[in-house]
Formats: sequence, structure tokens, C-alpha cells
Amino acid sequence: MTPFRVLFVLGAASLLAGCSTFQRLEDIGSKPKLAPMVDPRVQVSVPMPAPTPEKPSADSLWQPGARSFFHDPRASRVGDILTVNISVADAAKLSNTTSRSRTNSDNANLTNFFGLEKALPSSMDPSKLVGMGSDTSNVGAGTVNRSEQINLTLAALVTQILPNGNMVIAGHQQVRVNGELRDLQVSGIVRTEDITSDNTVDLTQIAEARISYGGEGTVSDVQEPRLGSQLYDILMPW
Repeated sequence: MTPFRVLFVLGAASLLAGCSTFQRLEDIGSKPKLAPMVDPRVQVSVPMPAPTPEKPSADSLWQPGARSFFHDPRASRVGDILTVNISVADAAKLSNTTSRSRTNSDNANLTNFFGLEKALPSSMDPSKLVGMGSDTSNVGAGTVNRSEQINLTLAALVTQILPNGNMVIAGHQQVRVNGELRDLQVSGIVRTEDITSDNTVDLTQIAEARISYGGEGTVSDVQEPRLGSQLYDILMPW
């Protein structure tokens, strides 16, 4: 087979694979992308609260820049840190079966039409002008049995205070052991009243939550299919 025919076959196969083929080709070797948060703002550096130039007065119980008269350990300003408890225990089990069949039959004849039926060719039988039939059958079955459980804890920074008082948080944690890197990222929007007295918040109370937990290294590299295998799987239409 000439190189031109090889390219033609590969091009035709990619078109048959569907509209998502080119997108899948672009994603070879990359991690799945997380959807962006609603109305995000790019943070170039680590967020920090505004400085308070006033010096505390020695004869006053109130300290300039204090958030309340009594100390509150909960995060409430940009740059504050809070602990996020991530606990996911999801299970889904679905089973679907579809069965469909149809039989069609059509017949037509012209045995008497003012004598004009005699003008038909001799090879045509007026009593059997049209005889059509079709028989279709389709059976499909699908089953989903999924179970996921994740329990993690990490610290996150308050990166933004929204006009309604809600806080945008973001946290990133990396652990490297024996050449294997574990990467955990969390982001979302929390309410101040959902933060507990020990400055923690649960995943179920984070709106627009984005959780990413993955790894890189020798073990992850062996588990991932080679680029050639991924390309072959995308282009093959059967």
C-alpha cells in the first residue's frame, strides 16, 4: 500500500470515529481537565490581607485591624488558611435492557384498470405489481456498577471574598515518595457560617467544588497506555 493510501485510510477512519476524534487526539498524554469555576479571577501570587499600618495602643483593649473583640480562629479574610475535609463515598448501580422488533409487508396489484392493464409488458404480472417486506430486530443491554471512596484532608487558602460575603478557596498539596508524586488540588466557594469552630469545612458544604487527585511517576507511567496504543484506539472505527 502506497503512503498516500495509508494517509487516506487513516483520514477516513478518523472521520468515522466521530466529531470527538480530534479532541481526543489533542488530549493524548495529558490529564483530564477540570471545568472552570463560575466567574473565576486569576491569582498571580499567594493572596495576602491588606496591611494595617496602625500600631496597637497600649491603653486600649481594642487592637487596630482586629476582626472582632474576642479572637475568632476561623478563616474570614484573604490569605487565611482553613482545613478542608474531603470524604467521598459514591456508589451507582444501573441496569438497562432494550428489545425492539418490527415486521412490515406491502402488496399492490392492478388486475383491472379499464383494460389498460393489458398494455403492460408480458413479463409483468398485473396481480403482483408490488410486493415488499421488511423485518428488523434490535436488542441492547447495559450495566453500570461503580463504587468510589476517597478520604483526604488538606489546608486551603482564602483567595477572594465575594460581595455577598462568601469566600473562594484554593488548596494544593504534593507528596513525593520514592519517585512517585501524589498531587491533590481543591477549590470552591464556602460560606463563613459553614466553617466550624476548629476552622474546618467539609466537601459537602463547598459550592462549585473542584477536586483533583492523581499521581505522576514510574508507577503511574507504567499503568498509562502508550501514546501509540491511544492513537490506535482512537482511529480504529471497529
